[in-house]
Amino acid sequence: MKYLIVGLGNIGADYHHTRHNIGFDVADALAQKHNVVFKSDRLADVAEVKWKGRVIVVIKPTTYMNLSGRAVKYWLDKEKIPVENMLVILDDLALPLESIRLRPGGSDAGHNGLTSIQESIATNQYPRLRFGIGNNFPKGRQVDYVLGRWSAQEEPVVLQKIDKCVEIVESFATIGLQRCMNNYNNLTFPL
Repeated sequence: MKYLIVGLGNIGADYHHTRHNIGFDVADALAQKHNVVFKSDRLADVAEVKWKGRVIVVIKPTTYMNLSGRAVKYWLDKEKIPVENMLVILDDLALPLESIRLRPGGSDAGHNGLTSIQESIATNQYPRLRFGIGNNFPKGRQVDYVLGRWSAQEEPVVLQKIDKCVEIVESFATIGLQRCMNNYNNLTFPL
């Protein structure tokens, strides 16, 4: 059984550890836990995790967020992985920082990475793990907030959620999306 885990983010030091790059941070934590390293490859940095008889291909697209779909389509096709075995990890403004949500599909909710993926694979029915980043910003400052770094107060919750997301990825590959949703969607991470 093969799975594709897609951590969304932007390449470059300016974006490192920003809210918008949480997908990269979860992918890095997963690779670190399993002692594998990312290698630069076509359209993405790629690592391969072996877990309980499963092969988990982890990618961090190097296309920038707005073109993430190009990398997703390439790696789905190259690795011959069905869409239902893909999990996309992304930041979500609509969820409070205390929350994470697994979903089997749905709208892109204005997230450029999801828009690109939907256009590239011609469906919005693919599993995603939405990492709540909250929306604590003044009117007109959304871009600054999303591309900003975590506050000292947020950092402990973020690290706790990253660890939980690594566990969710492992569970997704072993028990499937539905059971993962039942096990994890009601968790909260108090500030």
